[in-house]
Amino acid sequence: MRYAKFLSLEAGAFIPRYVFVELRGDSLWATELMDPPEEDLAAQLAPPMPRDTFESRPLAGLHLLAPVHPSKIICVGRNYRDHAAELGNEVPKEPLLFLKPPSSLLAPNGVVRMPALSSRVDYEGELAIVIGRRCRNLGPVEDVRPYIRGYTIVNDVTARDIQKSDGQWTRGKGFDTFCPAGPIVSSGIDPCGSETVPATPITVTTRLNGAVKQRGSTADLIFPIAHLLRYITATMTLEPGDLIPTGTPAGVGPVQSGDRVQVEIDGLGTLENTFAAE
Repeated sequence: MRYAKFLSLEAGAFIPRYVFVELRGDSLWATELMDPPEEDLAAQLAPPMPRDTFESRPLAGLHLLAPVHPSKIICVGRNYRDHAAELGNEVPKEPLLFLKPPSSLLAPNGVVRMPALSSRVDYEGELAIVIGRRCRNLGPVEDVRPYIRGYTIVNDVTARDIQKSDGQWTRGKGFDTFCPAGPIVSSGIDPCGSETVPATPITVTTRLNGAVKQRGSTADLIFPIAHLLRYITATMTLEPGDLIPTGTPAGVGPVQSGDRVQVEIDGLGTLENTFAAE
Protein backbone atom coordinates (compact mmCIF):
# COMPACT_ATOMS: atom_id res chain seq x y z
CA MET A 1 0.00 0.00 0.00
CA ARG A 2 1.15 3.50 -0.87
CA TYR A 3 -0.68 6.69 -0.02
CA ALA A 4 -0.28 10.46 0.12
CA LYS A 5 -2.14 13.43 1.60
CA PHE A 6 -3.07 16.52 -0.39
CA LEU A 7 -5.19 19.66 -0.33
CA SER A 8 -8.25 19.46 -2.54
CA LEU A 9 -10.02 22.64 -3.67
CA GLU A 10 -13.74 21.96 -3.32
CA ALA A 11 -16.48 24.59 -3.54
CA GLY A 12 -13.99 27.35 -2.83
CA ALA A 13 -12.45 25.65 0.23
CA PHE A 14 -9.29 23.59 0.68
CA ILE A 15 -10.03 20.13 2.15
CA PRO A 16 -7.36 17.61 3.27
CA ARG A 17 -7.73 14.29 1.43
CA TYR A 18 -5.84 11.01 1.28
CA VAL A 19 -5.21 9.14 -1.94
CA PHE A 20 -3.78 5.76 -2.95
CA VAL A 21 -0.55 5.95 -4.95
CA GLU A 22 0.89 3.67 -7.62
CA LEU A 23 4.31 3.55 -9.23
CA ARG A 24 3.92 3.82 -13.01
CA GLY A 25 7.27 3.59 -14.70
CA ASP A 26 9.46 6.09 -12.87
CA SER A 27 6.56 8.25 -11.66
CA LEU A 28 4.21 8.15 -8.68
CA TRP A 29 0.53 8.47 -9.59
CA ALA A 30 -2.45 9.28 -7.38
CA THR A 31 -5.11 6.76 -8.36
CA GLU A 32 -8.13 6.94 -6.05
CA LEU A 33 -9.29 8.49 -2.80
CA MET A 34 -8.98 6.55 0.46
CA ASP A 35 -10.31 6.92 3.97
CA PRO A 36 -8.05 8.96 6.25
CA PRO A 37 -6.05 7.07 8.90
CA GLU A 38 -7.55 6.87 12.35
CA GLU A 39 -5.23 9.44 13.93
CA ASP A 40 -6.08 12.29 11.51
CA LEU A 41 -9.34 13.48 13.04
CA ALA A 42 -9.48 16.69 11.02
CA ALA A 43 -9.41 14.76 7.75
CA GLN A 44 -11.99 12.31 9.08
CA LEU A 45 -14.36 15.20 9.86
CA ALA A 46 -14.07 16.67 6.37
CA PRO A 47 -17.22 16.45 4.25
CA PRO A 48 -17.29 13.28 2.15
CA MET A 49 -16.15 13.42 -1.46
CA PRO A 50 -17.52 10.90 -3.97
CA ARG A 51 -14.61 8.65 -4.90
CA ASP A 52 -15.63 8.45 -8.54
CA THR A 53 -15.04 12.19 -8.93
CA PHE A 54 -11.27 11.80 -8.53
CA GLU A 55 -9.32 11.29 -11.74
CA SER A 56 -5.96 9.50 -11.74
CA ARG A 57 -3.08 11.94 -12.16
CA PRO A 58 0.67 12.32 -11.45
CA LEU A 59 1.32 12.86 -7.76
CA ALA A 60 3.52 15.83 -8.65
CA GLY A 61 0.41 17.67 -9.84
CA LEU A 62 -1.20 17.70 -6.39
CA HIS A 63 -0.70 20.19 -3.55
CA LEU A 64 0.91 17.67 -1.22
CA LEU A 65 0.86 17.73 2.56
CA ALA A 66 3.02 15.77 4.99
CA PRO A 67 1.46 12.27 4.82
CA VAL A 68 1.71 11.69 8.58
CA HIS A 69 -0.17 13.01 11.61
CA PRO A 70 2.01 11.96 14.56
CA SER A 71 1.39 12.47 18.25
CA LYS A 72 5.18 12.50 18.55
CA ILE A 73 8.31 12.34 16.42
CA ILE A 74 11.01 10.18 18.01
CA CYS A 75 14.37 10.54 16.27
CA VAL A 76 17.52 8.44 16.49
CA GLY A 77 20.89 10.18 16.62
CA ARG A 78 24.23 8.87 15.37
CA ASN A 79 22.82 5.62 14.03
CA TYR A 80 25.41 5.36 11.22
CA ARG A 81 29.04 4.93 12.24
CA ASP A 82 30.36 7.17 9.45
CA HIS A 83 28.02 9.99 10.47
CA ALA A 84 29.09 9.78 14.11
CA ALA A 85 32.72 9.89 13.00
CA GLU A 86 32.31 12.89 10.66
CA LEU A 87 31.06 15.02 13.57
CA GLY A 88 33.79 13.75 15.90
CA ASN A 89 31.46 11.70 18.10
CA GLU A 90 31.77 8.22 19.53
CA VAL A 91 29.43 5.48 18.37
CA PRO A 92 26.62 5.24 20.95
CA LYS A 93 26.35 2.06 23.01
CA GLU A 94 22.58 2.19 22.90
CA PRO A 95 20.13 4.18 20.74
CA LEU A 96 20.39 7.93 21.24
CA LEU A 97 16.84 9.29 21.20
CA PHE A 98 15.52 12.82 20.91
CA LEU A 99 12.17 14.40 20.05
CA LYS A 100 11.02 16.83 17.42
CA PRO A 101 7.66 18.52 18.05
CA PRO A 102 4.83 17.82 15.58
CA SER A 103 4.87 21.57 14.88
CA SER A 104 8.17 21.01 13.04
CA LEU A 105 6.44 19.02 10.26
CA LEU A 106 6.63 20.46 6.77
CA ALA A 107 5.02 19.35 3.50
CA PRO A 108 6.95 18.24 0.43
CA ASN A 109 7.95 21.29 -1.64
CA GLY A 110 7.51 23.50 1.42
CA VAL A 111 10.06 26.10 2.44
CA VAL A 112 12.29 25.43 5.45
CA ARG A 113 12.62 28.67 7.41
CA MET A 114 16.19 29.15 8.60
CA PRO A 115 15.97 30.91 11.99
CA ALA A 116 17.87 34.12 12.62
CA LEU A 117 19.06 32.51 15.89
CA SER A 118 21.27 30.09 13.96
CA SER A 119 24.36 30.65 11.83
CA ARG A 120 24.45 27.07 10.49
CA VAL A 121 21.51 24.96 9.36
CA ASP A 122 22.20 21.42 8.07
CA TYR A 123 20.26 18.86 6.03
CA GLU A 124 20.02 15.23 7.21
CA GLY A 125 18.24 12.78 4.90
CA GLU A 126 16.62 9.81 6.64
CA LEU A 127 14.31 6.82 6.29
CA ALA A 128 11.44 7.08 8.79
CA ILE A 129 9.07 4.50 10.27
CA VAL A 130 5.34 5.23 10.44
CA ILE A 131 3.59 3.35 13.26
CA GLY A 132 0.33 1.60 12.40
CA ARG A 133 -0.75 -0.01 15.69
CA ARG A 134 -0.52 1.02 19.32
CA CYS A 135 2.39 -0.76 20.97
CA ARG A 136 4.41 -0.83 24.16
CA ASN A 137 7.01 -3.21 25.63
CA LEU A 138 7.56 -5.18 22.44
CA GLY A 139 9.19 -8.47 23.33
CA PRO A 140 12.82 -9.39 22.52
CA VAL A 141 11.83 -11.88 19.80
CA GLU A 142 8.44 -10.39 18.86
CA ASP A 143 8.00 -9.57 15.19
CA VAL A 144 7.67 -5.78 15.08
CA ARG A 145 6.46 -5.59 11.48
CA PRO A 146 2.72 -5.84 12.30
CA TYR A 147 3.10 -2.52 14.18
CA ILE A 148 4.61 -0.72 11.19
CA ARG A 149 2.18 0.91 8.77
CA GLY A 150 4.95 1.79 6.36
CA TYR A 151 7.87 4.10 5.73
CA THR A 152 8.41 7.64 4.51
CA ILE A 153 11.26 10.11 3.97
CA VAL A 154 12.31 12.77 6.48
CA ASN A 155 14.84 15.58 6.37
CA ASP A 156 15.97 16.00 9.98
CA VAL A 157 16.92 19.67 9.57
CA THR A 158 19.28 20.81 12.31
CA ALA A 159 20.57 24.13 13.60
CA ARG A 160 24.02 22.66 14.17
CA ASP A 161 25.49 25.57 16.15
CA ILE A 162 22.54 25.57 18.57
CA GLN A 163 22.65 21.80 18.91
CA LYS A 164 26.30 21.98 19.92
CA SER A 165 26.01 24.98 22.24
CA ASP A 166 22.93 23.67 24.09
CA GLY A 167 24.34 20.20 24.73
CA GLN A 168 20.87 18.74 24.26
CA TRP A 169 19.05 18.80 20.98
CA THR A 170 15.50 20.08 21.50
CA ARG A 171 16.05 23.64 20.25
CA GLY A 172 18.49 22.78 17.48
CA LYS A 173 16.17 20.15 16.02
CA GLY A 174 12.77 21.55 16.94
CA PHE A 175 12.22 24.76 14.99
CA ASP A 176 9.04 25.08 12.93
CA THR A 177 9.52 23.56 9.43
CA PHE A 178 12.54 21.49 10.60
CA CYS A 179 10.90 18.14 9.78
CA PRO A 180 9.97 17.90 6.10
CA ALA A 181 8.25 14.54 5.49
CA GLY A 182 6.83 12.68 2.50
CA PRO A 183 5.88 12.56 -0.27
CA ILE A 184 4.21 9.20 0.46
CA VAL A 185 3.89 6.47 3.05
CA SER A 186 4.56 2.99 1.68
CA SER A 187 4.38 -0.51 3.07
CA GLY A 188 5.97 -1.80 -0.13
CA ILE A 189 9.54 -1.78 1.21
CA ASP A 190 10.85 -3.92 4.08
CA PRO A 191 14.06 -2.60 5.64
CA CYS A 192 13.02 -4.10 8.98
CA GLY A 193 13.22 -7.87 8.75
CA SER A 194 12.63 -10.13 11.73
CA GLU A 195 14.39 -12.80 13.72
CA THR A 196 14.06 -15.18 10.76
CA VAL A 197 13.61 -12.87 7.73
CA PRO A 198 16.60 -10.69 6.79
CA ALA A 199 16.08 -7.01 6.18
CA THR A 200 16.16 -5.59 2.66
CA PRO A 201 18.83 -2.85 2.47
CA ILE A 202 17.43 0.54 1.46
CA THR A 203 19.56 3.33 -0.02
CA VAL A 204 19.16 6.91 1.21
CA THR A 205 20.47 9.57 -1.20
CA THR A 206 20.54 13.31 -0.47
CA ARG A 207 21.25 15.97 -3.08
CA LEU A 208 22.05 19.63 -2.47
CA ASN A 209 21.26 21.75 -5.53
CA GLY A 210 21.52 18.57 -7.63
CA ALA A 211 24.88 17.36 -6.25
CA VAL A 212 24.93 14.09 -4.29
CA LYS A 213 26.01 14.72 -0.69
CA GLN A 214 24.77 11.61 1.12
CA ARG A 215 24.42 8.01 -0.02
CA GLY A 216 24.00 5.40 2.68
CA SER A 217 22.36 2.03 3.16
CA THR A 218 20.13 0.90 6.03
CA ALA A 219 22.33 -2.20 6.06
CA ASP A 220 24.81 0.07 7.90
CA LEU A 221 22.44 1.08 10.71
CA ILE A 222 24.11 0.57 14.09
CA PHE A 223 20.75 -0.26 15.65
CA PRO A 224 18.36 -1.90 13.17
CA ILE A 225 14.69 -1.06 13.01
CA ALA A 226 13.44 -3.99 15.10
CA HIS A 227 15.90 -3.11 17.86
CA LEU A 228 14.84 0.54 17.77
CA LEU A 229 11.15 -0.27 18.18
CA ARG A 230 11.81 -2.62 21.09
CA TYR A 231 14.05 -0.03 22.73
CA ILE A 232 11.61 2.85 22.29
CA THR A 233 8.54 0.91 23.41
CA ALA A 234 10.31 -0.12 26.61
CA THR A 235 9.98 3.56 27.56
CA MET A 236 6.91 4.97 25.83
CA THR A 237 3.75 3.89 24.07
CA LEU A 238 3.75 4.37 20.32
CA GLU A 239 0.47 5.41 18.73
CA PRO A 240 -0.77 5.05 15.14
CA GLY A 241 0.82 7.74 12.99
CA ASP A 242 3.87 8.25 15.22
CA LEU A 243 6.99 8.99 13.18
CA ILE A 244 10.46 7.56 13.85
CA PRO A 245 13.33 8.84 11.66
CA THR A 246 16.05 6.19 11.93
CA GLY A 247 19.23 8.25 11.60
CA THR A 248 21.25 9.86 8.81
CA PRO A 249 24.29 8.58 6.90
CA ALA A 250 27.53 10.49 6.51
CA GLY A 251 27.65 13.60 4.35
CA VAL A 252 25.56 16.09 6.31
CA GLY A 253 26.35 19.72 5.64
CA PRO A 254 25.12 23.31 5.75
CA VAL A 255 22.60 24.99 3.51
CA GLN A 256 22.25 28.58 2.39
CA SER A 257 19.13 30.60 1.70
CA GLY A 258 17.80 29.60 -1.72
CA ASP A 259 19.26 26.07 -1.64
CA ARG A 260 17.22 23.06 -2.73
CA VAL A 261 17.56 19.70 -0.96
CA GLN A 262 16.22 16.40 -2.31
CA VAL A 263 16.16 13.19 -0.29
CA GLU A 264 15.49 10.11 -2.42
CA ILE A 265 14.69 6.57 -1.29
CA ASP A 266 13.79 3.76 -3.71
CA GLY A 267 10.09 2.99 -3.48
CA LEU A 268 9.32 6.20 -1.59
CA GLY A 269 10.07 8.81 -4.23
CA THR A 270 11.86 12.08 -3.57
CA LEU A 271 11.28 14.59 -0.79
CA GLU A 272 12.19 18.05 -2.07
CA ASN A 273 12.30 21.31 -0.10
CA THR A 274 13.89 24.71 -0.46
CA PHE A 275 15.48 26.81 2.28
CA ALA A 276 15.01 30.50 2.99
CA ALA A 277 16.29 32.86 5.65
CA GLU A 278 13.65 33.76 8.19
